[in-house]
Amino acid sequence: MRCCWGASPGPSSRPSCGPCCPPSIPASSSAYASSILMRFISNPTAPTWWGFLVAGLIFVCSMMQTVILQQYFHLIFVMAVKLRMAIIGVIYRKALVITNSAKRESSVGEIVNLMSVDAQRFMDLAPFLHLLWSAPLQIILAIYFLWQNLGPAILAGVALMVLLIPLNGAVAMKMRAFQVDQMKFKDSRIKLMSEILAGIKVLKLYAWEPSFSEKVEGIREDELQLLRKSAYLQAISTFTWVCTPFLVTLTTLGVYVSMDQNNVLDAEKAFVSMSLFNILKIPLNMLPQLISNLIQTSVSLKRIQHFLSQDELDPQCVERKTITPGHAVTIHNGTFTWAQDLPPTLHSLDIQVPKGSLVAVVGPVGCGKSSLMSALLGEMEKLEGTVCVKGSVAYVPQQAWIQNCTLQENVLFGRALDPRQYQRALEACALLADLEMLPGGDQTEIGEKGINLSGGQRQRVSLARAVYSEADVFLLDDPLSAVDSHVAKHIFDRVIGPEGVLAGKTRVLVTHSISFLPQMDFIIVLADGQVSEVGSYPALLQHSDSFANFLCNYGHDEDKESLKEDNRTALEDAEDEVLLTEDTLSNHTDLMDNEPVMYEVQKQFRRQLSVMSSEGEGQDRPVFRRHLGSAEKVVQAAEAKARGALIQKEKAEMGTVKLSVFWDYAKAMGLYTTVAICVLYPSQTAAAIGANVWLSAWTNDAMADSRQNNTSMRLGVYAALGILQGLLVMLAAITLTVGSVHAARLLHQALLHNKMHSPQSFFDTTPSGRILNRFSKDVYVIDEVLAPTILMLMNSFYSSLATLVVIVASTPLFTVVALPLVVFCVLMQRFYVATSRQLKRLESVSRSPIYSHFSETVTGSSVIRAYGRSQDFKAINDAKVDTNQRSCYAYLASNRWLGVQMEFVGNCVVFFAALFAVIGRNSLSPGLVGLSVSYALQITLTLNWMVRMMSDLESNIVAVERVKEYSKTETEAPWVVEGSRPPAGWPLQGEVEFRNYSARYRPGLELVLRQLSVRVRGGEKVGIVGRTGAGKSSMTLCLFRILEAAEGEIRIDGVNVADIGLHDLRSQLTIIPQDPILFSASLRMNLDPFGRYSEEDIWRALELSHLHTFVSSQPAGLDFQCSEGGENLSVGQRQLVCLARALLRKSRILVLDEATAAIDLETDNFIQAIIRTEFESCTVLTIAHRLNTIMDYTRVLVLDKGTVAEFDSPANLIAARGIFYGMARDAGLA
Repeated sequence: MRCCWGASPGPSSRPSCGPCCPPSIPASSSAYASSILMRFISNPTAPTWWGFLVAGLIFVCSMMQTVILQQYFHLIFVMAVKLRMAIIGVIYRKALVITNSAKRESSVGEIVNLMSVDAQRFMDLAPFLHLLWSAPLQIILAIYFLWQNLGPAILAGVALMVLLIPLNGAVAMKMRAFQVDQMKFKDSRIKLMSEILAGIKVLKLYAWEPSFSEKVEGIREDELQLLRKSAYLQAISTFTWVCTPFLVTLTTLGVYVSMDQNNVLDAEKAFVSMSLFNILKIPLNMLPQLISNLIQTSVSLKRIQHFLSQDELDPQCVERKTITPGHAVTIHNGTFTWAQDLPPTLHSLDIQVPKGSLVAVVGPVGCGKSSLMSALLGEMEKLEGTVCVKGSVAYVPQQAWIQNCTLQENVLFGRALDPRQYQRALEACALLADLEMLPGGDQTEIGEKGINLSGGQRQRVSLARAVYSEADVFLLDDPLSAVDSHVAKHIFDRVIGPEGVLAGKTRVLVTHSISFLPQMDFIIVLADGQVSEVGSYPALLQHSDSFANFLCNYGHDEDKESLKEDNRTALEDAEDEVLLTEDTLSNHTDLMDNEPVMYEVQKQFRRQLSVMSSEGEGQDRPVFRRHLGSAEKVVQAAEAKARGALIQKEKAEMGTVKLSVFWDYAKAMGLYTTVAICVLYPSQTAAAIGANVWLSAWTNDAMADSRQNNTSMRLGVYAALGILQGLLVMLAAITLTVGSVHAARLLHQALLHNKMHSPQSFFDTTPSGRILNRFSKDVYVIDEVLAPTILMLMNSFYSSLATLVVIVASTPLFTVVALPLVVFCVLMQRFYVATSRQLKRLESVSRSPIYSHFSETVTGSSVIRAYGRSQDFKAINDAKVDTNQRSCYAYLASNRWLGVQMEFVGNCVVFFAALFAVIGRNSLSPGLVGLSVSYALQITLTLNWMVRMMSDLESNIVAVERVKEYSKTETEAPWVVEGSRPPAGWPLQGEVEFRNYSARYRPGLELVLRQLSVRVRGGEKVGIVGRTGAGKSSMTLCLFRILEAAEGEIRIDGVNVADIGLHDLRSQLTIIPQDPILFSASLRMNLDPFGRYSEEDIWRALELSHLHTFVSSQPAGLDFQCSEGGENLSVGQRQLVCLARALLRKSRILVLDEATAAIDLETDNFIQAIIRTEFESCTVLTIAHRLNTIMDYTRVLVLDKGTVAEFDSPANLIAARGIFYGMARDAGLA
């Protein structure tokens, strides 16, 4: 440990050590000067001034060493920081251009690991690099001085040192092998965690948390197994490290006194040799460390190289310059695939789109519509043919990509603000009414992945971005599916259609809405990745092909709707208009947290009448609460003058780390372990002092008479004391290891357990990057950094203590300066620790945004490339990295400051030890002076290291503080209540009853459901409708107890759901959510994570959900690997997988939450048919998006402002001409 000169640990690294060449000369000079000092003490006739000169010389040499060393470290670490920045930059740039097949190989979590852990490895290696040439120089110098001192006897010691190198090397190699495996486990754990965080809502609704917890725990157990093994190896290398200098001294001195009777071991020879062996020990011991660091870095280098050598998208894939005159988009004989090893998704495409035309792309689920868009953007791999797109492109993906910035920044997307054009884009996309509701208007901060917007709002923001971009070609991938039919009509008329703001531009629209097809210039029909028909609407109707059949089967509802819409006059009668306006307003007031409704807002609503600001009703479910979440924070936001900020900045804790954090860590390690460590370290220091005092006494024998007797006894005791020290050190290291692995397991377990039990609202307001940072960076610190830091702190603390004890014991006069030096040392330590801790915290907090921005970039890379914004995003990333580097640089500079201060104190200790030895030379034996000075020469290192380790421990224990903070957040109700479990087979009837039920999103907010009383009989099919904000989604959330009751109760088959555990409840209900979320695992795992169903059951469910053909065509069958988020399936196919889940669970109560919004009509009708047959005896609650799907339901529940407005059969409600009649009429069904 004493090798660890002044090396600074990088701001987020484990403690790194690293001497270099320049100080080796002054270090040898100090040892040489101490030899002169001992000669001076032995010689009573030498003049006193000579002693003072030697003491001064020792001080000057030490100060030279300090200055050179600190300057070296400053330069080397600044270079390391630049290197890390360059690596992060190059990984980010690569992530923007990798192909989709490469993306499948490297998940976001894995790439983040490359940026955080692997880039850090290069930084850790930096201080060691110069050892490659400085180590041999140090070795040569030390051997030269040793030879002069002891002659050929030193060869025995050197031989022993050389023999120990392969042992250290073998241990290092083995540790590296463990490291590689450990990184793999770490990657897969982080990848799984990031998916769990992305799909946490699905896990809660399906009660799947235990299965996924188990998977994480399994990976974690393998990781800890390796950690334990490598820690045992670390203990062995610590043992050899401590025993080497001692064994070498023992061997050399033993050989020296045995070689010749006249070889007398005096103080000068013994202690100067010890100092020189200490100098020699450093490079010899650092070489294995250098080798291991080189191996570690080479592993990281290979990982980074592998990522950087992934295939990139071909920028020449889409021809931008030349194109057939008069055309904007052409594909000639195009065949495309998502990956070279997969069969082509699109083949033999021939498409010509004239400039300025409006083209629809239609076809069943999975036929390649979205793939066609990707092919036009150059996102797919082109196998043959040519693709030409003339001019700039705007792209609206099927699942809107929203950045974590203000709504205005999302729309502008890097372009300068033109108020008129901006206003026009918002107006056309029906966003003005939404802005009224958002707490900060268009300056409202939108959360990660747009969580505080509903699905429809996200889609409209994405569309507004395209409109504002003023591109030449617009590729619109089904933007109308996420919004209500009347909003879809508004958007089509005002934006996409012949009269819209994009009229005259080239528009390619993927759609499932048949009502808009007559207005298209022409239509492309896709089937199985090929163009089956192309032509105008009338022309296609003439052919009696697939398109005509498709229209005949599924078009009549929508045709009626479009006819009625067209024939209806634009102005409704005044009564309806007022009714509608007030209705919408009343539904929005709770969102505004009871802000008074302004007259302007009413005007605004009237102007937006055709829109009614419907945010895609179904996506309301997560949203509604999120709106209120932001509303609740408006108060704080206003105080912070940041109106509309949703996600609070991550706090950096201030001041000293509380003692309770250290106590938490000690408890996690185990109290017995902690006590054992506290006893073992002082014991080994005592053994070391004993051995050196014994050596000092032995050298004093030479003073009595020039011959030495009983050398064998002297050697034997010296050997016994030294070996005892080594064993105690090894025992201490093993105890610490066992304790730290135990603590790592417990802390991670508590964190995982708490996050799995956290309520949904926690995940809505906390960015996933922040939670992931706890699981990756902070857990890494607890696993691999804390234990070595504590080990080194203990070593250096007791070494410093031993030095002071030995010097005071040998030269009592030293007490006079010891006190001021200790006080100075403590003051410096306090000052440094306070600064470095805060700098470390700032560094941690400025690191999270790098990773959050990065994951955002990876998910939205196709949009970024389509709009040509890659350069801007690189600049944003560089700016975030720069901010992080600023706190890094300050941290490094503070380390250098500490180095100079501490080494100055150490040099003073050496100087005064030598000075007092000169002053009291008459009463001191050379043996004692040798002992005192040889200890003093090491104090520079130990003091410096001790303070640094104290600071490091404080800054790294912050990881325990952060993990603890997230292990103690509020949790939801228990999963199982043992004394109150529902009867077996519950619910038998499926009867659902809300009794005077009220609920709110969080305490202090308005009620979203008010005194709701509804009874749904077992086996009924009930549609739930209502304008935006009426409480439809809230009602389903309450059923699953994602929201808890403010008053009243919900009973299912007479059982109050609040009395039973969450899992007992959720496992008996089934929901098909609007956003189909899949996990990167096998299809079997996605359908049945607990392995409860047989193979036949699963295949039957797949057959019923029309996935049988697709799955059986895959070579892996049920073990077909879904990629992260199910990216390798179309949105429609993902929705069918969710249907298959529901068919497998076969529970008595089924909830459909806008489940068919992203699906073409054919698949929609087919899903409805399955629900009618397969769930015939079940209770079905459907939040309806397309009213035609619920017209044959038993009853329809109309909600208004969180209360029941109407509840009867559809026919009766239409006859009553109430709210439902108005909605049905809007949709052309009444």
